[in-house]
Amino acid sequence: MPQAPASPAQVLVVDDEPDLRTLYELTLLREGYRVEAAGTLQEAWQLLEGRKFDAVITDMRLPDGLGLELLQRMNAQQRQERCVVMTAYGSAENAVEALKAGAFDYLTKPVDLKQFRSVVASAILETASNDKPRPAGGASRAAAAGERNAGASSSALGRLVGDSAPMRLVKERIEKVARSMAPVLVRGESGTGKELVARAIHACSHRADGPFVAVNCSAIPETLLEAEFFGAKKGSYTGAAADREGYFQAARSGTLFLDEIGDLPLPMQSKLLRAIQERSVRPIGSTQEDAVDVRIVSATHKDLQAEVQASRFRQDLFYRLNVIELSLPPLRERLDDLPPLVDAVLARLAAPGQASLAPGVLDALRAYSFPGNIRELENVLERALAFANDGVIEVGDLSLKTARLAETARVEAAPAVAMPASCAMRESSAAHKAGRSSRRSRSAGTAISITLSR
Repeated sequence: MPQAPASPAQVLVVDDEPDLRTLYELTLLREGYRVEAAGTLQEAWQLLEGRKFDAVITDMRLPDGLGLELLQRMNAQQRQERCVVMTAYGSAENAVEALKAGAFDYLTKPVDLKQFRSVVASAILETASNDKPRPAGGASRAAAAGERNAGASSSALGRLVGDSAPMRLVKERIEKVARSMAPVLVRGESGTGKELVARAIHACSHRADGPFVAVNCSAIPETLLEAEFFGAKKGSYTGAAADREGYFQAARSGTLFLDEIGDLPLPMQSKLLRAIQERSVRPIGSTQEDAVDVRIVSATHKDLQAEVQASRFRQDLFYRLNVIELSLPPLRERLDDLPPLVDAVLARLAAPGQASLAPGVLDALRAYSFPGNIRELENVLERALAFANDGVIEVGDLSLKTARLAETARVEAAPAVAMPASCAMRESSAAHKAGRSSRRSRSAGTAISITLSR
């Protein structure tokens, strides 16, 4: 039985400049949308009270107030429409403020019409994915996309193993922040699963069908950073035998994950800031800028605020990246998740039924602090499984050396005691002699010590 044709998506445009308002209307009408226009906050709200839209595009500054007031009022009434805010050129603070207030995205004036169409389509798609009645245009296609992505988002969240209170909060926040285009900064200790969280944000968003490009900022030589991020033209530098895309171009219509963002050198930070603000990049050797449509998710184990205070990280870039912050708990703060984490790791390391824990092993793992978090847990279990008899891991197979680690921590925490210089010299001399004696003893002995810990 043929389906009834769906109605076109409806868009509200709010701008007090008649010429620009007409330009936006014509652009959207050519895309097949129905468009209503308003020149003031009051007119916009009257239209919103009378009907439901699929997206709202508003200027930041209007004759009778700010576009943020409209956004805040929509949020207070829990309206489904996604709101895009247009800001004046160079007003980075306004853009960040709009995103923090709940805007789906922002556009910088003068607006690039290609980018304008792309952002509006994304906003309509996101509205459609959160509301059952599906209008036509971009939103009708969003219905099918939403169905396809539902399984992917569920799978991505499922890879974040654990149901403790901290992890439930993390998963709830992922689902919320995935709805917008706002940059996300994922913070957590090494080994807590920051990339898994970034992938989950991508999979839960309307960009799930687009590429996810992960970049380890600390692993790229400084001389290659610009070419890797922004691309390069043939012959622009020695060895550039052909045009090549950068990470920004490769992540078009998707998500760019910048891991260890705190390790970027200052000169590259300023270039990254401009790329994020202008949503365009200039490949090395090119005179043209390429428009890029990417969502930025970054991660670090460093305290970026402290890095800003120490002048090692740009404050303006920090505020650009830290629109939404998502903190991951270390493993020692979510020990309730240890049993399912152990099961998941063993399922990956061995065939079903080929690996198990002896009594007391789980208690031994709970007593350990896991400074390397989940990554260290994986290493501990992989090593233990290599030593286990018949796949049954005993406490002795773990090699956690808990007592030694606790003693090291106690010694490091103890206050230093000053000693006279003469005593220090005698102690140094004695230690030097003891070291030579120890080395001779080890070379003459027959015992072999194997250290497998990483």
